Amino acid sequence: MVGRLLPWTTVEGKPCYLMGGDSGYVSRVADNVESVQLGMAEDLLDHAADMLADRAATRPQLRFLSARLAESLRDVHRIAESRGARLPLPEDDDEMDAADGMDDMDDMDGGAAG
Repeated sequence: MVGRLLPWTTVEGKPCYLMGGDSGYVSRVADNVESVQLGMAEDLLDHAADMLADRAATRPQLRFLSARLAESLRDVHRIAESRGARLPLPEDDDEMDAADGMDDMDDMDGGAAG
């Protein structure tokens, strides 16, 4: 059993995992932290759009913004990894066949490259 990747790291920067179910106290804390991180990422994107539209923005301001965007992207990536790892695997071959059918649809265009 692989544990849930938590939205924080150890002091040394190593990933933290939660072993067990998704209904306990630590799981709820992790859900809340992820919610805050996603909200902050959305706010930061809005701020970035405003700052990039402002021709008076200075290099130090843009560097600071870039650093915060990188931090936010790291957080959102960790959340995506954690949630993706918890997705159930397909239960039967029909789901896999449907996904494989998409590859077959690509081949129907005569092999033309785009």
